[in-house]
Amino acid sequence: MPEMTVTVRWPDGRVADCYSPSLVMHDHLAPGATYRVDDFTRRSQAALAEASERVRARYGFACTASAASFEQIRATAAGFAPADLVEVLDMQPPLPETSVSAAQESS
Repeated sequence: MPEMTVTVRWPDGRVADCYSPSLVMHDHLAPGATYRVDDFTRRSQAALAEASERVRARYGFACTASAASFEQIRATAAGFAPADLVEVLDMQPPLPETSVSAAQESS
C-alpha cells in the first residue's frame, strides 16, 4: 500500500507534513489548492478515515498512524479561526498520469 505525505502551510505560515498510509488523500485534497481550516479538517478526517479502512481491509487492523495524523491536524487547526486558510503545498508521491491525461498533452 503506497504511503504519502501532504505538505501544508498553516495560516500562521508554519509548514507541516501530514502522513497518510494511502494515496486516497488525492481524492480529497489537491496540491496548490487553498482550503478554509474547517474544510481542510473535514476533508483530512474523511481521507484519513478512508485510508485507515483501506489498511484494515488489507491487513486486518486499522492504521494508528492515520489516526495520529488526523489528531495532529485537528490539534493544529484548533488554534485558528474556521475561515482562516490552509494551503496544500505538495502531495508526494503524485498520482500517476492516466492515459487520458497523456493523450490530452500530446494533442
